[in-house]
Amino acid sequence: MTAIALSIAGSDSGGGAGIQADLAAFRAFGVFGTTVITAVTAQNTRGISAIHAVPPDVLAAQLDAVLNDFEVRAIKIGMVPSAGHARAIAERLTGLGLPIVLDPVMSASTGRLLGETGTLAALKADLLPLATCLTPNLPEAAILLNEALAETEAQMIEQAQALLEFGPRAVLLKGGHGHLGEAVDILATRDDTRRFAGAWVRTPNLHGTGCALSSAIAANLTGGRALAASVGRAKEWLADCLKAGIKLQIGCGCGPAVPF
Repeated sequence: MTAIALSIAGSDSGGGAGIQADLAAFRAFGVFGTTVITAVTAQNTRGISAIHAVPPDVLAAQLDAVLNDFEVRAIKIGMVPSAGHARAIAERLTGLGLPIVLDPVMSASTGRLLGETGTLAALKADLLPLATCLTPNLPEAAILLNEALAETEAQMIEQAQALLEFGPRAVLLKGGHGHLGEAVDILATRDDTRRFAGAWVRTPNLHGTGCALSSAIAANLTGGRALAASVGRAKEWLADCLKAGIKLQIGCGCGPAVPF
């Protein structure tokens, strides 16, 4: 039977992040991708100029349409524009028992959620407890915890473990915004902590990296693979994508991490 995953996220008109990156990651692992679009964004490799949130009732209708027909085996959640969207998603996912990878999408430039006031509180209350794995980067973790940015590996471990208190079964704290000697991610559960490390890939094309990684993890979870193994496989694939795309020029700014 064909493995099916669902992405609940925003649409990127530049094709490098959001729904577009998620579908590329699903396809890379032989997984059929279904989608629920939370927002339409006007963006390119240089930034976001406009966001139009899909009404929560339309989001709910999309979720109903997908879940009532497709045998979804894993879900990735990305951009959540408002508290109303968070509640609509939570109402339909609670009790499904499916692996859920939650990427708390925030603006790298402003350090805020790409949504309305109250979204952060709703994300914490309604969606984090449903997550099989939460995948924040360092700035996102700092905002969720209302703490300073982690600067050392020990601080990363502390923040990853602190995020578990919001209810996710695991936290993958991504160190791509850090300044350590190697690229370090920390996977924390209530039982243990694992370290994933690799050499930095120096590339101008990083747009959609977080979207692609979280979706690749979800794609691997569709087959029942363990979380740590899914994370390891997803990270290896993304590193290969970054290396292969170093010399590509797509757009005038930060190009897509997964262009093909």
